[in-house]
Amino acid sequence: MTLISGFILLCMLRAVMPQGLTPRGPRPIPGQGDRPGPTQAPQEPEPIPVPAGSRIINCPIKLFFTIDTSETIALQESPPGVLVENIKEFTKMFVQRLADEEYRGQIQITWSIGGLHFSQKQVVFSQFATRESFIRSLSGIRYLGKGTYIDCALKNMTYQMTHHYSGTKAVFFSVVITDGHVTGNPCGGIKMMSDRAQEQGIHIFSVAATRMIDKIGMSEVASPPAEVYRDDYIAVEIVDGRPRIQTKSIDRIIKIMKHQAYLQCYEHKCLQTPGIIGPKGPHGQKGAKGIRGVAGPKGEKGRQGDPGIEGPIGPPGSKGNIGPKGEKGDIGQSGAKGFRGEYGRNGTDGQKGKMGRIGAPGCKGDPGESGPTGYLGEVGETGPPGDLGKKGDHGIPGKSGPPGIVGEPGRKGERGYPGNPGPPGQRGTPGRDGKPGEKGHEGGRGNPGKKGTAGTVGKKGEKGERGLPGGRGQVGEDGFKGAKGDQGLPGPRGQSGAPGGPGPNGTMGDPGDTGSRGDTGTPGPKGDRGRPGFSYPGPRGPTGDRGDPGRLGPRGVRGDCGAKGDPGAKGEKGDPGEPGELGQPGERGIRGDPGPDGGTGLVGDPGLTDCDVMTYIRETCGCCDCEKRCGALDIVFVIDSSESVGLMNFTMEKNFVINTINRLGSMANDPASPSGTRVGVVQYSHNGTFEAIRLDDPTINSMSAFKTAVKNLQWIAGGTFTPSALKFAYDHLIRDSKRARASVSVVVITDGRFDPRDDEDLLGYLCRDDRVVVNAIGVGDMFRKVQDDEILGSIACDNKERVTGMKYFVDLVAENFIDKMETVLCPEPVIVCPDLPCQNKPDVAQCVHRPVDLVFLLDGSERLGEENFRYVREFVQKAVDRLGLAQSRTDLMRARIALMEYGNEDEHHIAFSLTHDPVLMADGIVRLPYLDSSSSVAPAIIHAIDNILGKGNTRQTRRNAEISFVFVTDGITDTKNLDEAISAMRGSQVVSTVITTGSDVDQEVLLKLAMGDRDAIFKRQDVSDLSQTSLFEDFIKWVC
Repeated sequence: MTLISGFILLCMLRAVMPQGLTPRGPRPIPGQGDRPGPTQAPQEPEPIPVPAGSRIINCPIKLFFTIDTSETIALQESPPGVLVENIKEFTKMFVQRLADEEYRGQIQITWSIGGLHFSQKQVVFSQFATRESFIRSLSGIRYLGKGTYIDCALKNMTYQMTHHYSGTKAVFFSVVITDGHVTGNPCGGIKMMSDRAQEQGIHIFSVAATRMIDKIGMSEVASPPAEVYRDDYIAVEIVDGRPRIQTKSIDRIIKIMKHQAYLQCYEHKCLQTPGIIGPKGPHGQKGAKGIRGVAGPKGEKGRQGDPGIEGPIGPPGSKGNIGPKGEKGDIGQSGAKGFRGEYGRNGTDGQKGKMGRIGAPGCKGDPGESGPTGYLGEVGETGPPGDLGKKGDHGIPGKSGPPGIVGEPGRKGERGYPGNPGPPGQRGTPGRDGKPGEKGHEGGRGNPGKKGTAGTVGKKGEKGERGLPGGRGQVGEDGFKGAKGDQGLPGPRGQSGAPGGPGPNGTMGDPGDTGSRGDTGTPGPKGDRGRPGFSYPGPRGPTGDRGDPGRLGPRGVRGDCGAKGDPGAKGEKGDPGEPGELGQPGERGIRGDPGPDGGTGLVGDPGLTDCDVMTYIRETCGCCDCEKRCGALDIVFVIDSSESVGLMNFTMEKNFVINTINRLGSMANDPASPSGTRVGVVQYSHNGTFEAIRLDDPTINSMSAFKTAVKNLQWIAGGTFTPSALKFAYDHLIRDSKRARASVSVVVITDGRFDPRDDEDLLGYLCRDDRVVVNAIGVGDMFRKVQDDEILGSIACDNKERVTGMKYFVDLVAENFIDKMETVLCPEPVIVCPDLPCQNKPDVAQCVHRPVDLVFLLDGSERLGEENFRYVREFVQKAVDRLGLAQSRTDLMRARIALMEYGNEDEHHIAFSLTHDPVLMADGIVRLPYLDSSSSVAPAIIHAIDNILGKGNTRQTRRNAEISFVFVTDGITDTKNLDEAISAMRGSQVVSTVITTGSDVDQEVLLKLAMGDRDAIFKRQDVSDLSQTSLFEDFIKWVC
């Protein structure tokens, strides 16, 4: 015992000794909120002594450069493309500073570098390779120009990093060099693609090409936290007009990369020292089998089961007995006669109400789930061990455990000792003399014979030889068990036997009952405070769950006016009044002298013009609005009217039908007409309760009549026979009344369940006709159960795109869902607008009050013809004469004009550059030749920007002047590089106008030249009509 106590004391003294742990990793770095200026990179940590025999961890880093070479980058600095070369130099210097090294004595960093450059497309210029190979590939980059699709570049970068690499798990980094400006998001948007890259374990650094950036776009590119991956990194700084590579950004990014790689590759381990091996303890005695435990407490009552399927409607009850006749009541007093009210006048239809105010915002959604844990802090120093707690009391023996596994058969036992000899057998009867047989083998000893008579004494014979030993006799039979003998005296103590070998493992004993919990030990002293972790916030958490639906939205716009009511009945004639007393007639007076002539009256208000009347009518009744037409279309709504839906939700279904039809334009006035839209409705519950508004109902000849019929549908509140309802809809509404050229769409609204007594095979009944398109909408019913998607799929002919699930019926009337159904039911509408006079003309300022630099670009191709070319020159000359020209070269108001004719991609004839001199303009117009060649407008636009708006680095336009391009063309031209040319116009802040003639035009090209503004396209049938008063006046007002 003394030895054991001393050993325990030695272990306790060793545990409380300081371990001498050194701090690991850099201290947290301050972020942007701690001090102004960019966040400094983490300080290089002090090397940690590595214990002898420790293994260096291999930590490969895969670095991918994503470089923007679009037009916004290439044209930022002059000459075009020089900024791209500076970015290439920045990337080269970045790669040259990367070196394979042993970091902090614990990880071995190796680098592999790849990259792509992008605009609207992406070009991978290097797969993962060494520094030298990457730099060689980098030199071959040439800027692409065109627009900027950053989201597609991030998508391609993610693919290259995750699909073109196999081997040891690596740390992924990407450096994206861009300005954040985009011209489109065809791949889903920057944020979505950046998040997907982070899900693949890619850390993205967002590096600005220059200071001219879109901050939102740059922040969306970077991985979180922005203090680390978008910390004012910049590739090229323009100082006094000269580019300067920012090597500080390179150093900061590389330090962060190494540190992040260290955190990802190296796992911190606490210092562990082996203790002294203790002596082997003595074998304990086998424990006694535990007693059976007491019975456990009774379990809680189970939850109530889900409601069963709706039962069938019971038979009507028996008629009750006739009750006794009641006593006759007293006669009531007659009431006083009321006064007759006056009949009201017929009111006029009110004006269409304005859109209601936006409703209050919906309830706040549930908070999102917690984001993933941030970066681990450094391991704190080990605190001193606490005092040993007191030993707990012995627990109650546990319940008997299950029987153990049957053991293997034991080894063969040792040979037993020979048994005691049996009793002698009985003597047999003597046999008869047998014939002498052959001499046999020497027999065994026979039975003793009878005692003979005494013979004579013979001579002493010689000693015979020793005989052969006889064979062993047969084992006798077991004798009867003898009686138990008296207990003998104890013998002397034998010597101690040799220690036996280890016996085989015995079967597992029954576990004892669980002992009672021991007393809690006294807490040990508080350990020293650990080093704080890094201040990097964790990555962005996943999007929270969708919030509960908001409150009911604002009241919808006023519906169509109802039919005018019948005139009221004529009122009864009132009682005549009492006549008054007659007065006495007075005497006739003397005729007076004629008075003087009256003066001229005030000028009356001017009457309404025709345009004023048309405007009043349009604003009052809306009868002149454009109309939407969906062609020949038959729509059948099948709505659930069962009990599980509920009255309020059934009303929602009817409102959904009405709101959807409101979006599809007018209905067919005649149900038998081969064109137009017809609508039918089937509401169903249990079998025999189906109600329908038929497609060919002659009373449904207007939108108002259809709405009234839908509102009159009453909730049935019975069972749910959905399959039979689908068969009813086809047999009674579609099969016999569908039109030859009309497309048929069926919209089924249900919770997806049906009575099991109905025929399940009828779910696909509508799918038997290929011309019927079925859309299934499943809504959780009043018991908050989720719709049955499998049944909904069968209804929609196994087309998952035609199945829509929603949680609440109120979502049926949501604006976005109505928009979706409008597109599904009427994918290609035709908008028909009435041709009305008095259209509003755009209000524009006059050229004399603002500066305008106007450039005419004439299409001189062979399609125009020489005669029409003469009309075009006359039009330009008339515009020059009409526009208010600048007074001098220094005049900052009024107009200056330039004229250029273009043919193929190399033919550009500038008649005169921007000028205010009318003589120079007239001479240039007269001398302008007809090119009579092919047409290529994109090079003409670039030529005009480079040679008319500017020459070299000098801008030829006036400050604050509107720059306007006027194209005279039919749009039949070479469209090569047209999008790039339009982007160049936008970059130069050019507004455009298009003048075209004839019917053979390319409307798509004309719309691109007009930058999507249809009002900027002026069209006439003949070229000779360009100088007509109406078009010419509209053109002058537009450009000014």
